[in-house]
Amino acid sequence: MAMDYGKCAREIFENLGGRENLVSAAHCATRLRLVTVDNNKIDMKKLENVEGVKGVFSNNGQLQLIIGTGTVNKVYDEFLKVSGMSAATKEEVKAAAAAKQPLPKQMVKAMGDVFVPILPAIVASGLMMGLVEALGKALPAFAGSDWYGILDLLANTAFVFLPVLIAVSAARVFGGNIFLGGVIGMIMIHPNLINAWSVGSMDPSQIPVWRLLGFSIRQVGYQGHVIPVIIAVWIMCRLERWLHNHVPEMIDLFVTPLCTVMVTAFLTLGLIGPVFSTAENYILSFAQWIITVGHGIGAMIMGALYPFTVVCGIHHMYNVIEAGMLSAAGGLNTWMPIASAANFAQGAACLAVGLKSRNHRTKAVAIPSSLSAALGITEPAIFGVNLRFMKPLLCGMAGGACGAALGAIFHIGATSYGVTGLPGFLITLDYTAQYAIVLAVSFAVSFALTWTLWKEEGEDEEKKAKSRGETGVAGSKESQKADDGNQGENFIIEQLLAAMPQIQPEANTLYAPVKGNVIGRDAIPDETFASGMLGDGVGIEPEAGVVVAPCDGEIASLTDTRHAIGMVGAGGLELLIHVGVDTVNMKGDGFELFVKMGDKVKAGQKLLTFDREKIKAAGYSATTAVLVANTYQYSGCRIEKTGKTELLDKIVVMEG
Repeated sequence: MAMDYGKCAREIFENLGGRENLVSAAHCATRLRLVTVDNNKIDMKKLENVEGVKGVFSNNGQLQLIIGTGTVNKVYDEFLKVSGMSAATKEEVKAAAAAKQPLPKQMVKAMGDVFVPILPAIVASGLMMGLVEALGKALPAFAGSDWYGILDLLANTAFVFLPVLIAVSAARVFGGNIFLGGVIGMIMIHPNLINAWSVGSMDPSQIPVWRLLGFSIRQVGYQGHVIPVIIAVWIMCRLERWLHNHVPEMIDLFVTPLCTVMVTAFLTLGLIGPVFSTAENYILSFAQWIITVGHGIGAMIMGALYPFTVVCGIHHMYNVIEAGMLSAAGGLNTWMPIASAANFAQGAACLAVGLKSRNHRTKAVAIPSSLSAALGITEPAIFGVNLRFMKPLLCGMAGGACGAALGAIFHIGATSYGVTGLPGFLITLDYTAQYAIVLAVSFAVSFALTWTLWKEEGEDEEKKAKSRGETGVAGSKESQKADDGNQGENFIIEQLLAAMPQIQPEANTLYAPVKGNVIGRDAIPDETFASGMLGDGVGIEPEAGVVVAPCDGEIASLTDTRHAIGMVGAGGLELLIHVGVDTVNMKGDGFELFVKMGDKVKAGQKLLTFDREKIKAAGYSATTAVLVANTYQYSGCRIEKTGKTELLDKIVVMEG
């Protein structure tokens, strides 16, 4: 019987809390994507039971209904008719979802979106400046040569014209014409204006001004400033959109650009520049105060907290502070040692885990990640290792705090930003010895604490087992005994395995390893899993005590307590299957493994069985977490199904 698309659309709409609760609607190949005002007004249970809806979940501010390829577009067309909404693109829906976030989070995200694209230019210029300066000091004759002159020009260009780079990037982020944004940036550093770096040495009475309609505009540029440029371009973009909507199309091409640039330029030079450059100076003074307060206490606190800002994705906000420091008198970035100490310490903690761990997969991830952190890229170390085990993250915070305090005490300053770790030596040439001490102390404290305090899962249990003369949990006599009370469960398991479909696994796709009820990752009754610290994925409330391989791959890790399995799938997908919450406390009772480390397995192959009744009797939840540990390496985690699922139903697709 053909699906009634209109009926499906009507039932979906009826359970969304009314038209006033809808912001936008779009669809992709398989899902209806909605942004709503208040999710509490939505009847999720009824939505899940709508005929044609295969699953419902919320992700990144979007309500997503899985309908299926070839069907979702038809339901979407009917939904627009029923709701009276107009079509939106996926990008517009994402923008609407982002707009629902709290204002501070929106501002921090926008700041990161502005600075991330221009970081390669800043890093390249900073490293080039370091190399040129190093050659000039090592070879005095080179410092006066034409080669030095042209290389110095190439190296500092990005910093001289930084407002233009920021303006172009900001216009892209705020949805304006990037070339008009570039014009605003160039106006702010026009050569007819007095260079901002020269103003400090001038008598204020000597600074020329324009007097227009009773207002005075100082003829001063904004070289090196950041906040005034971003605010000016934000206003420019809003003004440009307003004009596009109100100016007749016949003259829009001429009137809108002219009015946009003229109005924004006057506002920038007369109001935005003076006000927000002063505000920026206060922010920089506050940052300097944090670094120096209490003989490094402030820097110590920031060195400890820095990894949390990386986890939250808000560490790019420091670019504003660093860029401002470079433009101030003296032109040195004293924030850089804090970030460098924090990053290097996280790398040291990650290295300690890699060297101490006996799990070859953990080693394979941790050691390269630690080297990456030493070069200033910490996300693999933090998300891939330290945050998963938590203690290394905390030990790294301690090491970062110690190193950051020393950096403040030594008054280390860098000539660029966007560079930390070992490459940081190129931008701290006047503080080489002090910078080396900062890195050494950060490394030593973090490494020593991690090596001492972190223990691999199951390590204590294994030591106890050895002291009792046991040869291994999996080989104990107790685990080999058949439990008569489980014969019914065993029969059900054998039936499930026999009835399992034969599939051809798709790349980056996970199939249900457990039969039961699929729930969102954030609904797993364990804060560590629900928060996403161990990766994204789903939970499954099991209806039978068997776990099969959710994809083709290799067994990378096994716990001695037999309740959790780590796998590596095709393309390096790192998977964690964790049966139950706090079931590690059962010490393997009720669990039986059918694989060993290094085994190659196929999707659907039996991995382990577990006794649901024993888990329940012990007072634990049997909810099984199915998580992709290296989620950060993918652009997204798409949940294909929620609710009732059979073995090897498609449940998760990793995108990108």
